[in-house]
Amino acid sequence: MSSNTKILALALGLGLSASTAALAQGASAPAGSPPAVPGKIGIVGIQEAIAATNEGKKEMEALQQKFAGKQTALKALNDEVEGLKKQLQAQGDKLSEEARANSVKTLEAKQKTLQRDYEDYQNEVQQAEQEILNRLGGKMLNVMEKYATANGYSLILDVSNPQTTPVLWASAPSNITQALVDAYNAQSPVAAPAKPAGSAGAAANRPAGTAAPKPPATPTKRP
Repeated sequence: MSSNTKILALALGLGLSASTAALAQGASAPAGSPPAVPGKIGIVGIQEAIAATNEGKKEMEALQQKFAGKQTALKALNDEVEGLKKQLQAQGDKLSEEARANSVKTLEAKQKTLQRDYEDYQNEVQQAEQEILNRLGGKMLNVMEKYATANGYSLILDVSNPQTTPVLWASAPSNITQALVDAYNAQSPVAAPAKPAGSAGAAANRPAGTAAPKPPATPTKRP
């Protein structure tokens, strides 16, 4: 792995901005070395690029299937909580104090279970998505370095998180996200996944971090 790729990998793995990586690269240059020839600057949504590759889409679809059962179970539990809440609101005035207290206790227990299960589900999904990003990220960094070298780029900024890399404006040609996706697919043996019947393929093209849809928000207020 070249020094450039190591710096890019460090930037991705530690959450540093690409500009910080560029400064680190400059600081490591030997004293007295000639200044680098100015080149083009590009921007990329690295997570979006990884998820949009054929291999990324395949991994995300597998992730959807893996967690489909838990999504269904969470949806059913959420529907049960909503039903209990509506029932309690509709019968509140007709219930005895003891009956109402029991209904409230049952509802709160279901809400706690739903909240706990949902948090566990979120953690599992995030860990699985991060594993995919880490595994495919190394391949993407190699593709990025080859593309940057071949096309005269001296700096590429990751704009996946505007808070860490606040790019206020960039021309459309400077966004090389799709170009990196195409370059990655060109060297990858993984074919594009078939689109489900009646699907526009939008779910497969979502950035990482949004692969698994969330169930409806859980009620938090006590009736």
